[in-house]
Amino acid sequence: MPSRRPLVAGNWKMHGLKASVAQFEGILRGCTRVRGDVDLMVCPPATLIAAFAAAAEGSRVAIGGQDCHAEPSGAHTGDISAEMLADAGARAVIVGHSERRTYHRETDADVRGKALAARRAGLVAIVCIGETQAERAAGQTLAVVERQLAGSVPDRAQPDHLVIAYEPVWAIGTGLTPTATDIEEVHGMIRERLATRFGRPSEDMRVLYGGSVKSDNARELLAVGGVDGALVGGASLKAEEFLAIATAYA
Repeated sequence: MPSRRPLVAGNWKMHGLKASVAQFEGILRGCTRVRGDVDLMVCPPATLIAAFAAAAEGSRVAIGGQDCHAEPSGAHTGDISAEMLADAGARAVIVGHSERRTYHRETDADVRGKALAARRAGLVAIVCIGETQAERAAGQTLAVVERQLAGSVPDRAQPDHLVIAYEPVWAIGTGLTPTATDIEEVHGMIRERLATRFGRPSEDMRVLYGGSVKSDNARELLAVGGVDGALVGGASLKAEEFLAIATAYA
């Protein structure tokens, strides 16, 4: 039988200063309210990873990064390697978020290289995939997601270093979400493609939903068939809201 523990991960994006440690400590204090078999993760900006990791030591909350370079080191001014994230205390890294794909022109090949870097450094790669509004309107959702999945996920992937996050681009930060039927269809296709490519290990690979996940819709979204948790954006910046989403697993 599959052993997929739910995962609720918060992507803080470009938010947070040193004072934000207090908000994070609120998550640490409140995480005892979350069901014991639910994994929790917070991905702050790189400047806060070490501080958050220190605060979270010994707790059930893991720390992740939001991006990494494909190379372990080198003349890449302003970039951060997966090894640097691990050294700062991260245990995972988001790669291929639509904001990186859009604003930094990252290709599926770029994302695959970063996912490989995460594996090299011992990090879990949270690989993001999802369609735009125009692609959905054109009936291309499944084709786009399938192409991104095939191009972004490295060969020989294993459940302990890969998580997929389906985030429809048009739902991120807009307050809009697909229907439960739409989400179940996409997650079902993702699961089928993972099974075809990776066989038995794919049964333990988690597939998260992301895109305007909030406390008032979390219970419905997390109950959709094939959804193994959530990648939460803005709602993860406030401890009580993030915890309310996580406690949707009652």
